[in-house]
Amino acid sequence: MIDIKLAVLIDGDNIPSAYVKEMMEEIAKYGNPTIKRIYGDWTKPHLSKWKNMLLENAITPIQQYGYTTGKNATDSAMIIDAMDILYSEKVDGFCLVSSDSDFTRLATRLREAGMKVYGIGEKKTPNPFIVACDKFIYIEILKNKDSESASESTETEKAAKNDYDKITQKEIRFISATIDDVADDDGWAFLGDVGSLLQKKQPNFDSRNYGFQKLTPLIKSISNFEIERREDSRGHKKLIYVKLKESPSKRKKR
Repeated sequence: MIDIKLAVLIDGDNIPSAYVKEMMEEIAKYGNPTIKRIYGDWTKPHLSKWKNMLLENAITPIQQYGYTTGKNATDSAMIIDAMDILYSEKVDGFCLVSSDSDFTRLATRLREAGMKVYGIGEKKTPNPFIVACDKFIYIEILKNKDSESASESTETEKAAKNDYDKITQKEIRFISATIDDVADDDGWAFLGDVGSLLQKKQPNFDSRNYGFQKLTPLIKSISNFEIERREDSRGHKKLIYVKLKESPSKRKKR
């Protein structure tokens, strides 16, 4: 993975502080967070929970007073800073942490400038902001992973699983169409290509939303697909390919 430089800009008014540790670990998968800032009115009591976590994670708090009632000054400060950072040419991408659709235009503008844009927010995040990002991660799945590993209680695991989305026919059709888009003449598609295209088509597509840490076990759980492992040309690495299973009616015709 290319170690790209990322600017992490957090909407403190819009994201719960309980997720900061898992959030920073997730961001590290995509690049090196060289700029880390959080915006909010730090005179307000609801942001007090953030203060200790900022020191532990080297996040710089940016004070932004609410000048008028009903106006979100935090959003404006984040947007201005993002554009200043963009023109400074110090980073290769941005991570916008918010569940607010007000950042939709910002994400679009940053991508127009050639920046990689990752979004992190709650499941309530409006779709326009989600699709404006290259990739969007729901913050709830990061907490689910941590709570499951921290407890061996069956009841806890059941509760966590209830937070996951169910795989419906809509998702199956979406995956099937994507496999078909990149498949060879025999119907086989390299799973890495499938995963990349799924992400491009739907930035918030993530196997963790459905309770699977990786795409491979998600595909395995769906009876419509079959998987084949192949060695690369050097015989060092196993490559995973996937194809749609033929329906019984097609087999009979043969």
